[in-house]
Amino acid sequence: MKLVILITAQVEQGMDVAQAWQDAGAPGVTIVRTHGFRTLQEKVRRGTVELPRIVTSMAAAMAHVLTSMEEPGEMLLSVVDNGMVDKLEAAATDVLGDLTEPYNGIMIVLDIERAIGVRHHTEQRKKE
Repeated sequence: MKLVILITAQVEQGMDVAQAWQDAGAPGVTIVRTHGFRTLQEKVRRGTVELPRIVTSMAAAMAHVLTSMEEPGEMLLSVVDNGMVDKLEAAATDVLGDLTEPYNGIMIVLDIERAIGVRHHTEQRKKE
């Protein structure tokens, strides 16, 4: 089994990726709101933050820098069979774009030694 983790700053697309993963066969998807940090120079270059011309105190300057650097995002988690990983990558790429391109997201896949309580869609349907 694998733990698939997708982190993206495209917050508005998180639910779409989760639905695409479930449509692809993921037994469940957990979405966690995240707050990451980008370098200040990168945000200034992209034009997503403006530095104040006059800063009255060092504390105010630091507060402005820290709040300007915060970047909302979403982390999606799913425990799946080994053969499902490529399907989830394709589904995420369909929604977010090429994950090798900047700002679309990163996907991490980890081996799981043991997963307790994981259900498959076929098991869930039998109970209903």
